[in-house]
Amino acid sequence: MKKDKIMSNDPDMLEEYDFSNGVKGKYAKRYDEGCNVIVIEPDVSKIFPDAGSVNQALRAMAQVVREHDKKTTKTAH
Repeated sequence: MKKDKIMSNDPDMLEEYDFSNGVKGKYAKRYDEGCNVIVIEPDVSKIFPDAGSVNQALRAMAQVVREHDKKTTKTAH
């Protein structure tokens, strides 16, 4: 009876979903150890709609920064 009440509170939970054998937090430690979640603003997500496009843009920007740093280091000496 309690299960039915919980299920009815969430409109996204369908009757065929069965988590009775699920283990809460099973992958939480692994997630914490190797996951970097960065939330981007909606206006930015319109330009970069997925992780691949964000990573590509950041790698390009990182290359520009590295090149700039090399030039700055050479000029300073």
